Amino acid sequence: MTLGTMRTVAALFVDAKGPYIDLPGVDPWPEERDARLYAGPHPVVVHSPCARWGKYWFGGPTAHLRNARRELGDDGGCAASGLAAVRRWGGVFEHPEGSHVWRWFGMCAPPRAGGWVNADWLGGWTCCVEQGHYGHRGRKATWLYAVGVDPLPSLKWGPSEASIKMDDGYHAAEERRRLVRTGAVQRMSHRERRITPEPFRDLLLSMARSVSL
Repeated sequence: MTLGTMRTVAALFVDAKGPYIDLPGVDPWPEERDARLYAGPHPVVVHSPCARWGKYWFGGPTAHLRNARRELGDDGGCAASGLAAVRRWGGVFEHPEGSHVWRWFGMCAPPRAGGWVNADWLGGWTCCVEQGHYGHRGRKATWLYAVGVDPLPSLKWGPSEASIKMDDGYHAAEERRRLVRTGAVQRMSHRERRITPEPFRDLLLSMARSVSL
């Protein structure tokens, strides 16, 4: 496929300085464009905010001490609009492994070992894949939800060789600092953890470009 005939994909909820910016055939929707307003017509890759859907959706282990406990799913409707876009225009929705989005919106959780399974009665498919296979320094297990992707690609299933710790998983900030200081764990910045490596980005874009609805 040449650049002149490349199918356009809308990349929703992406970083304004991230890997989807200034790419041929990609219509990026960073925060200032408000991807909740996307109304087609292109297939989509959706990276909606995950903070209120993950393991620490409530704000983290010390949220109650800071009087900062959050509400599950309180993302301003981003996940709902992202799923609606995937179901309407086709494409793929990406979130961290264990995202409460799947249960909240009635989708089946995929097996940790990998492989595509039916997600819902709307024709969606889901899988678990580690971004460590695609250039991320951490394993970064990820759930995908795809609609209209034809064919569904065979991905690199199972554990990747990446070993840098992704999950905070500490009882207190001091514990985390001590382990980093002593070299017991390697850490990545918040941006490093969040960013999508280019090979994985290209995979998601190719899935969206294959949509047939």
